[in-house]
Amino acid sequence: MTAASEPARGTGAPAGSRTHRATVNAKTSAAATFALVFGVAGLLSVLTAILAWIGLILGIIGVILGIFGLKMSRRPGVTGRGVAIGGLVLSILAVLIGLGLAAGITTFVNNDSAVNRLQQQVDDLRDKLD
Repeated sequence: MTAASEPARGTGAPAGSRTHRATVNAKTSAAATFALVFGVAGLLSVLTAILAWIGLILGIIGVILGIFGLKMSRRPGVTGRGVAIGGLVLSILAVLIGLGLAAGITTFVNNDSAVNRLQQQVDDLRDKLD
């Protein structure tokens, strides 16, 4: 081999290899990243049960951003498909759990006998404290 055909030291991988970095820098979709953030926040909020309504709202926003992030990741030079899918899955879980909690709470509140039992337990606790 001649000196002209050898790669210079310190230049890295040849242009045709997998490790060669092109001049185009791919950017992660902001919508995908925010979908993941909203999905995690929504799921954590829903799992506390006290903040379930906030988690439901965050989950809905996360679903919208996840769908938008998936569409954005199809563009050339934009990555983040996996991040968008993760955010979408977590957001859907947050919405489903939030709706389940809302349905359960609504059913409980509309059940007179369940509310009466709860009221009786609260009254019994008050009597024990007095």
